[in-house]
Amino acid sequence: MISEAYIEETVAALFDNIRFKQEPQGLYGPLEYMIGIGGKRIRPRLCLTAYSLFKDSFDEGILEPAAALEVFHTFTLIHDDIMDKSPLRRGMPTVWKKWNEDTAILSGDVMLIDSYERIAKAPRNVIGRAMTLFSETAAGVCEGQQLDMDFESVPKVSMTQYKEMIGLKTAVLLACSAEMGAIIGGAQDAECKALYNYGYELGMAFQVADDYLDAFGDEKVFGKPIGGDIINNKKSWLLTHLQDIAHDSRAVTEALEMPVDTPEQREAKIARVKGMYVDAAVDVDAKSEILRYSKRAMTSVEDIGLSKVRMEMLCRFADRLVGRVK
Repeated sequence: MISEAYIEETVAALFDNIRFKQEPQGLYGPLEYMIGIGGKRIRPRLCLTAYSLFKDSFDEGILEPAAALEVFHTFTLIHDDIMDKSPLRRGMPTVWKKWNEDTAILSGDVMLIDSYERIAKAPRNVIGRAMTLFSETAAGVCEGQQLDMDFESVPKVSMTQYKEMIGLKTAVLLACSAEMGAIIGGAQDAECKALYNYGYELGMAFQVADDYLDAFGDEKVFGKPIGGDIINNKKSWLLTHLQDIAHDSRAVTEALEMPVDTPEQREAKIARVKGMYVDAAVDVDAKSEILRYSKRAMTSVEDIGLSKVRMEMLCRFADRLVGRVK
């Protein structure tokens, strides 16, 4: 069985040694920059973890597709940062901020192409399934991003709408990562489906945790300014839940309409909305929701015959993913 320590070493080495074309530097430089500023590498770790449930060694047939998942995710971040006008990513200037929007768009595009080239290195006997899964997932992520943008123009969305959006924008890529590892590892269909569901539920937990941290996290740990969702009236889990349960909807609307033209105004709005979250116990409810999704993830893989050791590995992965909000 492949150890978790070896999985970590493999992921680190994979991205320490990843290479892109060098010329033109104006196109490929941002790719190296984004990969170089790091990240949690959740998706390739999940892919290799799922693979390790069925195989005892790594080769290019799994390593390149695992890398593809991170490359694709990074592509989405480059474009998301443009749409959100985010100045920082993991504590560093975003690509559009460091270069310009046109460069960020084009570099993101070539990063997407690179991810497909890496997926295409999956073993021949499963490449069709791998490509179909990846393509359907990529389309889903784009659909989720569009819903996220659509929500910006409406005053309120339902929790059902919010869950549909994050299911596409965030959860399907983690689900894909888990199933990709299972497919390439030679798992049976039921095992692949169970691991897809495991990844999906974890993805839901992860996004709720991300929403929570945007309001209540530590900027040095979170890697970007706290309160961005509040400033932009983004339909986060916290805001959606607050609007569902608030006794005084007018007060919520007034808070959302507060000006954000100066640093002082932005700080005032963040403080007021966070105060509403705390008064309504939205922060507490968010933590409960994260735990609920985490438990559902583990339930997804209970009946596929994994050994206790392997189940414990998946449990630890889940705990590490959402433990940052405990």
